[in-house]
Amino acid sequence: MAVLEMKVPSPGESISEVEIAAWLVSDGDYVEKDQTIAEIDSDKATLELPAEVSGTITLKAADGDVVKVGQVVCLIDTSAAKPTGNSESKTETRAEEVKVYSSPVVETKSVTPQSKVINEEVSYASGVPSPSASKIMSEKGISSENVRGSGKDGRITKQDVLNALSSGSIAEQPNETSGTRSQNREKMSMLRRKIAERLVSVKNETAMLTTFNEVDMKPIMDIRAKFKDDFAKHHGVNLGFMSFFTKAVTEALKLYPAVNAQIDGQEMVLHNYADIGIAVSSPKGLMVPIVRNAEQLSLAEIEREIKRLATKARDGKISPDDMTGGTFTITNGGVFGSMLSTPIINPPQSAILGMHNIVERPVAVNGMVEIRPIMYVALSYDHRIIDGKESVGFLVKVKEMLENPESMVVGEKDSLKLLLGL
Repeated sequence: MAVLEMKVPSPGESISEVEIAAWLVSDGDYVEKDQTIAEIDSDKATLELPAEVSGTITLKAADGDVVKVGQVVCLIDTSAAKPTGNSESKTETRAEEVKVYSSPVVETKSVTPQSKVINEEVSYASGVPSPSASKIMSEKGISSENVRGSGKDGRITKQDVLNALSSGSIAEQPNETSGTRSQNREKMSMLRRKIAERLVSVKNETAMLTTFNEVDMKPIMDIRAKFKDDFAKHHGVNLGFMSFFTKAVTEALKLYPAVNAQIDGQEMVLHNYADIGIAVSSPKGLMVPIVRNAEQLSLAEIEREIKRLATKARDGKISPDDMTGGTFTITNGGVFGSMLSTPIINPPQSAILGMHNIVERPVAVNGMVEIRPIMYVALSYDHRIIDGKESVGFLVKVKEMLENPESMVVGEKDSLKLLLGL
């Protein structure tokens, strides 16, 4: 008997242990080479564990176990033969099931709630969630009846649940505990525990302050309304607010380099580049993938990169490398309806910009009261290396460029089209 020991691979530098989030196979199952057999959580991302060879698997760790990098988590017997099923008997059984469930009894709705009408194309596995899908559905309070399965024989996969959530076709429901005083206890994932640890350390180890300002979004909204179709047709990506904010931030960081710096012991590290972290919400929690060298990118390139990284985060395919580094972070609580907040610095960075929702408010324009779409913005910063003058000056500069987008580029003619790459 030839047995292969599968060990936990290293998800990235400085990561010494991971958590088995969910086994996607059962003990004794036959697995194919490169088949995803488990999902593992590190303190930075969720990764998939593929089978290195084909054979019968024996699990050496359970869901929720914390294991060291390099530890054996399962054995695969490569000498085991692939099981073969009797297709004729399965067909006959399925036909009997169809006959039973297609009887007039079903039409009169006298079957039990657990019974389902099926036809010859539907398997007994139809609507049954995989372990990882079941975990997410349990956390979000989602019924299997609301998710269409695309897996083998109609099985509901993790991706089916994520797609249903992201499309808005289903809504998260609270656990049905109305009328009771029951409690549910769930173990925090390694990622959530790491986020909690980092947030507490920021509050304890930095001199964090927040300064606020407001931005008249009418100029950018007018630009989007006028050029969004041409922009999408020319670049193949939609024109959003985030690219304008990212561009304005990179230009302001050139004028106020301390906002783009970090503390390393007794030294202050000044970066001559802008790696901008964009906070995105994912089924696993808050992720902050990095747009590298954002100061060199056009609006279209920024939009493409944000879309690529957000999709990876939503699909659970974000890697530690995608989130490593970063010199400044932008977070947009406005997508959830936040009017104003004080964002927490993402260590070891020294500042973070918070965007909020856009609300029509009365403002004074040239001595007259007008209704304008206003967004409140907040800059949280580490006062140990960033003075009040620099923080306020930085935020004012961002405000000025957003209210006058043409100032983001240097051009005598058609500076706006130059900015949009049209």
